[in-house]
Amino acid sequence: MSNVLQKEMERLKKMILALCAVVEENVRRAVRSVEKRDAPLAQRIIDSDKEIDATEVDIEEECLKVLALHQPVASDLRFIVAVLKINSDLERIGDLAVNIAQRGLSLASRERIPVPVDLTVMSEKVQSMLRKSLDALVSLDPRLAHEVGAHDDEVDELNRRNFRTIQEEIRKNPREIEPLIEYLSVSRHLERVADHASNIAEDVIYLIEGTIIRHRGAEYQPPSPPHMH
Repeated sequence: MSNVLQKEMERLKKMILALCAVVEENVRRAVRSVEKRDAPLAQRIIDSDKEIDATEVDIEEECLKVLALHQPVASDLRFIVAVLKINSDLERIGDLAVNIAQRGLSLASRERIPVPVDLTVMSEKVQSMLRKSLDALVSLDPRLAHEVGAHDDEVDELNRRNFRTIQEEIRKNPREIEPLIEYLSVSRHLERVADHASNIAEDVIYLIEGTIIRHRGAEYQPPSPPHMH
């Protein structure tokens, strides 16, 4: 790899990590705006989405520029393809954080009811998945990336549990149906964030191993680590 291409790759890595940090923080703050009924915080997240969209475009343009100028091959090409796909997933996660913040705005304007489900635990699991998938990208660690998929099942189960809990609450308190539906919506959006974090992990696995595992689910077994002599 030429020095110029190496520098471009490092720049891309820094850009995608910076975007991840902003997106991850927005997810955390969006959930906080729901739990604390913090309308100004929710509004700040909604307003900051333009910055995420602009960064996504910058990263995409940078990837296309590297492809055009350097015509990378093999692992370098896979890296660019992975960054393009990860970039898109991060932008979608940013949109989901906005959706959650909008639920926060709506709840802040309503009469307070107890939060029927523990969104913090779900949010922390989702953020951990996101962080782990990006850590796997930085360290090129396929084992770390494979761990993300296992957590996706846990988040799916939490979402199902939240659905059952809220369904029961609606039966008991039908007059509170609208705010309860808002909480259910937050849970669903978090579950979608987890799906995108899984997509990122799968793209990292593709980058490192050259294997596309999307839609292959449990049947896929990661290769054994090489024996050390």
